[in-house]
Amino acid sequence: MQLLLFGAPGVGKGTQAKLLSTKFNIPHISTGEILRQAVKDQTQLGKKAQEIMNRGDLVPDEIMIGIIRDRLGKSDCNKGFILDGFPRTEEQAMELDNLLDEMNLGYIKLINIFAEENEIIKRLNNRRACKECGEIFTLEEIKDDEKCPNCDAKDSFYLREDDKEDVIRKRMEVFRTTTEPVLNYYKMKDQVVSVNGLGSVEEVNNEILKTIGL
Repeated sequence: MQLLLFGAPGVGKGTQAKLLSTKFNIPHISTGEILRQAVKDQTQLGKKAQEIMNRGDLVPDEIMIGIIRDRLGKSDCNKGFILDGFPRTEEQAMELDNLLDEMNLGYIKLINIFAEENEIIKRLNNRRACKECGEIFTLEEIKDDEKCPNCDAKDSFYLREDDKEDVIRKRMEVFRTTTEPVLNYYKMKDQVVSVNGLGSVEEVNNEILKTIGL
């Protein structure tokens, strides 16, 4: 099973990808998490990516293609994988198809999770990240003086630059102009199913399972 979780920033792709990864025992490949780890480690890639992401812009194709090629080559992808955050341009989609052919991995099914833009902005502005481990939580998941549920760090939560409203709006504009053509690309290949992302996590997950016939 090879799935691509698609949708605007904050629509819930990462949450659903993790649930599906656990259910099917295949890796959730989040390019965002890979990049955030590089930023935390302050690698050469991380420093370059941090500047780009803080502006709300997309990381260049050559960087992303290299990351995906290396990741899909690992043994845990033999039974399938879930991509989250890639491809973000039609050119990347074509490169991904070429890569899948090259690696004899077959085709990929795109799950389009959609939601109203103002709701997405509200969701993103309602998130906080842990500066120690990089995990992201909603304000409802964070209680006063609570330690990070992932790494136990105290007083470590902050609003990421790319979750601030002005940057969010720019990210949404970038999504509309650059990333939405990816959806049309896969629709032309009859590889798309669509799910409304405004329900609860469980409701959205159940709908995804129905759309892929499980």
